[in-house]
Amino acid sequence: MSTPENKLVLSKVSLPDKKVLRKHAALRYVWKHRYMYLMLVPAVIYYIIYHYVPMYGAVIAFKDFSITKGIMGSPWAGFEHFQYLFGLDKFWRVFWNTVQISLLRLVFGFPLPLIVALLLNEVRRQLFKRSIQTIIYLPHFISWVILGGLMVNLLALDSGAVNSMLHGIGIGPIGFMSDPTYFRGTLIGSMIWKEFGWGTVIYMAALAAVNPQLYEAAMMDGANRWQRMLHITLPGIKSTIIILLILRLGSMMEAGFEQILILYNPAVYSVSDIIDTYVYRIGVTEGQFSIAAAVGLFKSVINFTLLIIANRLARMTGEQGIY
Repeated sequence: MSTPENKLVLSKVSLPDKKVLRKHAALRYVWKHRYMYLMLVPAVIYYIIYHYVPMYGAVIAFKDFSITKGIMGSPWAGFEHFQYLFGLDKFWRVFWNTVQISLLRLVFGFPLPLIVALLLNEVRRQLFKRSIQTIIYLPHFISWVILGGLMVNLLALDSGAVNSMLHGIGIGPIGFMSDPTYFRGTLIGSMIWKEFGWGTVIYMAALAAVNPQLYEAAMMDGANRWQRMLHITLPGIKSTIIILLILRLGSMMEAGFEQILILYNPAVYSVSDIIDTYVYRIGVTEGQFSIAAAVGLFKSVINFTLLIIANRLARMTGEQGIY
């Protein structure tokens, strides 16, 4: 005689293993999209070789590293290098320089591509629209080495073209590249000029995916351009804005190493020396590899923490985030 308990047991035994089913479903999904995953292989190999394998070198931060002894042969130092760093006034000056420059880049540099993309989205003349897009994103592909030389020639105190023009209208020469008062603004302005065009292209690609029928329906309901942008365009690209913001917050301690290394000089160290340039000087030029590794690890931990917090906040607002 079968009881309800026996039927329940039999039903459980006869059910296929859910884990096996999920495994087969995952394999079928991967096989179905095998060519897409195959395209990911070079990127995965790149990140493994150049991003994950070098993480082994972070051990140097906890050792008195010697080139002759190698990483494993060098004696352990524990947190000695971190204690030394945190006791240096110079380190905290470099740290706050990094934070201030990153915040300025975020506040002034992040909204600009979005604003330009929204303005270009309202342009109806395609030739003019594409021409503007091409002009503003071309500087992204020019290296800071070339741009640094151009900026030095344009902004030089004595022979620069900009100061020559200022002198012609009765304004004294301005030390854009040598005066701490102006140098940080020069850094932020040149960074925005170089990179905002590329961000605009990303937002324009996101705007192209917004359903045009929504605009037509809004126009029939009497919505003006401002209302269409506020209630259709911005919500349509909200996920793209959130993802780019998360990625930007996750690299807050990246204040532009290549740009600053090329443009700065000892006269403006007080406002432009950042963690990356500090690591370069003490690690490469002075050979203090353990201290440089400790600084780099400290920066990476902060970036990782900010990334987790930003992603968590994005998920709290209803977005998927980056994981």
